[in-house]
Amino acid sequence: MHEIIAKQGLSPNVTRLDVKAPRIAQIRQPGQFVIVHLAEGAERIPLTIADADPERGTIALVIQAVGKSTRDLVALEPGQAIAGIAGPLGKPTELIEKGRALCVGGGVGTAVVHPIAQGLKRRGIPVHSIIGGRSREWVIFEPELRQLGEVTVCTDDGSYGRKGFVTDAARELLAAGGIDMVYAVGPVPMMRAVVNLTRPLGVPTIVSLNPVMVDGTGMCGGCRVTVGGQTLFACVDGPEFDGHHVDFDGLMDRLGTYREFEQRASQACEAGQCRVGLH
Repeated sequence: MHEIIAKQGLSPNVTRLDVKAPRIAQIRQPGQFVIVHLAEGAERIPLTIADADPERGTIALVIQAVGKSTRDLVALEPGQAIAGIAGPLGKPTELIEKGRALCVGGGVGTAVVHPIAQGLKRRGIPVHSIIGGRSREWVIFEPELRQLGEVTVCTDDGSYGRKGFVTDAARELLAAGGIDMVYAVGPVPMMRAVVNLTRPLGVPTIVSLNPVMVDGTGMCGGCRVTVGGQTLFACVDGPEFDGHHVDFDGLMDRLGTYREFEQRASQACEAGQCRVGLH
């Protein structure tokens, strides 16, 4: 059992849970994730380790409530617990040894960018983060990223920071030169747009993929992606890949595979026909 130590609402549908997981907190590395199993009969959900406190023995999970399973998770309160957390899983981020890095985070992807920026900062790599949201209330992890380097905030409606998309700010920064590596995490269209900016400039770009994942060990095959014409598995070969070689169209198709089933599950719960036990 993994007790919830703290809970914080980051945006209208994004919640941070700080959870007891001492062994994971000690050994996790940037880019790695966990598989969370709330209770018996619940779905297994992959979540990035957004932060960790080895002394307290806690890890931070950032959850976007978009379906039944994620809504069940964010309904937890401090003192309650998650039945199982497996990890850390996946390959750690390939952090550059020298040069200057640009981290681009869109929406909840900003939480995934945070540990990458942390790892770069520890190596002495200058980091500029560009993060965005629909409006001010949707911008997350800004204070944490400002402790690690320069930050540019973008909002679609201009209510905070500069008006426009993160790709607009990234285009300007890349045009100025001096960026040796880009790490981009967010909605698939955003990551594809960033890749389209960096490819002609020859700037290496790492993206974090989020296909449907079940076991996190490569056995189920649900998280397969096509990278450089090869079929790979996000859980064991990733979740981060060279963005210049990712088949984003195929990824979009796979992300929609279970959309109808998720809608049915949500509708059933709204009708009071399901319940997951909390401990």
